[in-house]
Amino acid sequence: MNYFDYEYRVRYGDTDKLGVSYYANYFVWFEAARTEYFRALGLPYTECERKGYFLPVVEASARYFAPSTYDDLVVVRTSVSEIGRTSLRFEYRTFTKSTQKLLATGYTVHVFVDRDLRPTRVLPEVEKIVTPFSLLEENKHKNQ
Repeated sequence: MNYFDYEYRVRYGDTDKLGVSYYANYFVWFEAARTEYFRALGLPYTECERKGYFLPVVEASARYFAPSTYDDLVVVRTSVSEIGRTSLRFEYRTFTKSTQKLLATGYTVHVFVDRDLRPTRVLPEVEKIVTPFSLLEENKHKNQ
């Protein structure tokens, strides 16, 4: 699977005084999309935790192109673009489902750690089931 599409309906409480989705909500949607990406691969994040592995965020970024508003159905397309020795880089493209209008792009970098927060190697199960695929234009050359 190159990527996973997570759908989310913007709630009134997601919007700010201007009636657009509050910028930080995109990171919440990224997290939900990441969780469902792993679930779709057959490895729920809870399984990693049960085995004593955790994936804290060590870097996060987003670029905003257009606003989303109350009741928009948005898609957060999610992929893993890089697998390092101890880390994963997720990339995101968020767009409206009806018009495909690009709303935001972003990425997060996560490091595998044990219960004592010591970095550890990427789980072998993850390396077996994840196909690195970039969604962001600046990284497209890596897919060729």
